[in-house]
Amino acid sequence: MKRTLALSALLAGLATGAAADTLVVRLNSDIRGTDGVNRDANTDTVLHHVFETLVAFRDDLTVGPLLAESWEVSEDGKTYSFTLREGAMFHNGDPVISQDVKWNWERRNSEEVDWFCKPYFDGSQGLEVTSVETPDERTVVFNLAGSNALFLAQLANIQCNMWIASPENANDDGSWKQETAIGSGPFMLGAWEKGQSITLEKFADYAPLDTPMSGLAGDRTAKVDEVEFLIVPDQSTAETALYAGQIDVLPGLDAAKIEEAEGKGMAVSSTAGLSFTPILIQTDDDLMSDVRLRRAISHAVDFEAIAEARSYGLAEWNSSAVAQASAYFDADFREWPGYDLEKSRALLDEAGYDGEPIVIQTNSRYTGMYENGVLLQAMLQQAGINAELQTLEWATQLDNYLAGTFQIQSFGYSARLDPAQMYGVLLGDKEERPTAQWENARAEELLLESMQTTDFDKRKALFKEIHGLMVEDVPLLGLYYEPVVDAVSPRLEGYSVWPGDKTRAWGVSKTD
Repeated sequence: MKRTLALSALLAGLATGAAADTLVVRLNSDIRGTDGVNRDANTDTVLHHVFETLVAFRDDLTVGPLLAESWEVSEDGKTYSFTLREGAMFHNGDPVISQDVKWNWERRNSEEVDWFCKPYFDGSQGLEVTSVETPDERTVVFNLAGSNALFLAQLANIQCNMWIASPENANDDGSWKQETAIGSGPFMLGAWEKGQSITLEKFADYAPLDTPMSGLAGDRTAKVDEVEFLIVPDQSTAETALYAGQIDVLPGLDAAKIEEAEGKGMAVSSTAGLSFTPILIQTDDDLMSDVRLRRAISHAVDFEAIAEARSYGLAEWNSSAVAQASAYFDADFREWPGYDLEKSRALLDEAGYDGEPIVIQTNSRYTGMYENGVLLQAMLQQAGINAELQTLEWATQLDNYLAGTFQIQSFGYSARLDPAQMYGVLLGDKEERPTAQWENARAEELLLESMQTTDFDKRKALFKEIHGLMVEDVPLLGLYYEPVVDAVSPRLEGYSVWPGDKTRAWGVSKTD
């Protein structure tokens, strides 16, 4: 069954409920592609239903099996031998073999593919994969230049999309076939109606692991015939559709709407999250390059008030790259140049600020980003800063982020499940990687050290040192980590949220 429900149909009357064999999940914008390279959070969510990584994060943020049913590590920590899941098959009927893993690895790391995760594996951030071997069809071996505590976590990195795709997705020249997505996951790509919906169909020949579902790992058996990711940009329209039975899952419910949703008979599932919500500061900008001005901006912000207002008490202010949900977090990560208008104004005078306009980029697609931008503008103006709000289309703002063309942005990072992964996103050379927000050689050295040890206490101490340097540099303003709050139809069974904040349609059933 293929069913496309356009936004106009939602607005027209909301008369027909979603069918029992189709699970309808709301997306606020379309996916960007199917190759996993041109990506955003929505793209990741959809494609992780179609494709599978070798290993994946569990609910408790440890790494568990997925396409690889098991693995062995050499005594020196430099060789990982993975055994592929018995019976794993691509959607076109081909078995998944070790040579497919190697093909995907070599393609991503080729000069022709602009994969943003290359630095995570090429040695520039400490972890270096020197070769991939295929001794037999079910065994694939990764050889590392040195032991690294983050290797499995980077293989499981949700944003890197290190899943294994069929080579049939590529043309003879290696380019990706548009709108093709042949994976080994529990769902197959059915129809993609641009700007309206993405329909996934149950893969009848899926051979799951015999370990329980947890995070993105374990048993991912589909229990519905279809999943329709319905694109509804407007939040109010999406909520109306949920209450009318047109949508079964509304991820990212605003905390202010929990009581209303429950009052209308919806189930609300929530947990502490790992999605970082910061205000980005372009330190290469003529004005923003002055750390005194950045500190003045930080002192002008009432962080606790923003976190309370935006999360309705479900999240606390946190300006560090270590989330409260992380085992590494403690009170030391709360250190930050906090709200103090007198200090802010004194630093503005010291920096010679003369009322130059400072533009805050935001968008109306993501309510949180927009409202954070509005609150920030008001607070900066109160301190005497000429802050202007620029509301862009989300795609335009994202392009500006990717190019580094902004002064200030209200932004959000999808969940990184190890602090080193979040620091790895933030730290870097802006000329080489415009998305890097923070250039600090010492912090990068400490980050490399954190990847080279598995000792918990040593890693925690290193993260604290990095945070101390971040307090000095103020390259961004962390606000809070988004709580994961999803509203779902009472007709669903088996649906749950997790700190990784990715919708999971497998393991979910639906009653009439």
